[in-house]
Amino acid sequence: MTKRVESKYKINRRLGVNLWGRAKSPLSKREYGPGQHGQRRKKPSDFGVQLMAKQKLKGYYGNITERQFRKYYEEAVRRKGDTSENLIDLLERRLDAVVYRLKFAITPFAARQFVNHGHVQVNGRRVNIASFLVRDNDVIEVKEKSKQLAVLLDATQSAERDVPEYLEVDHRAMKGRFLRAPKLSDVPYPVQMEPNLVVEFYSR
Repeated sequence: MTKRVESKYKINRRLGVNLWGRAKSPLSKREYGPGQHGQRRKKPSDFGVQLMAKQKLKGYYGNITERQFRKYYEEAVRRKGDTSENLIDLLERRLDAVVYRLKFAITPFAARQFVNHGHVQVNGRRVNIASFLVRDNDVIEVKEKSKQLAVLLDATQSAERDVPEYLEVDHRAMKGRFLRAPKLSDVPYPVQMEPNLVVEFYSR
């Protein structure tokens, strides 16, 4: 598992956006970056705009590593169709992302931990790898012994966000299904994501 040294909300302040749309974000109080130079904002170059788009998308999914993120880009290029849409599809198929979307965890970081600790099953088999890619019609379920965990119950009852249409979920059974590949417009990002700029960044 990737060790995240920095505070997740520092990612928000550095990028200048409330990346997960949470009320706890420090951007609710200070709309500038961390550190003594945080309030200095220069107009970014084309490279800077592309880099920011990449950092936003990468940070949103629990700040996954650069090496792993680039692999998703390379796989998206290899697949048929629009590369930016393929990239979003791959990221949304990560098991930790699905667990987060199903509201089994309150944040992407909590979802990664929930998976790593062995609380999740895919098609009846325990999977503890956060980057595991689910397929269409895979059933994602919380392990029986974990269904009464306080963190799980708090997450499912949260009114912060809704479950998107490319998933279905039964919170009483703590079970969900990945129905289909999402388009960019289907994914409920709290901020604007620009995967086309990410593609431009890597294809320079």
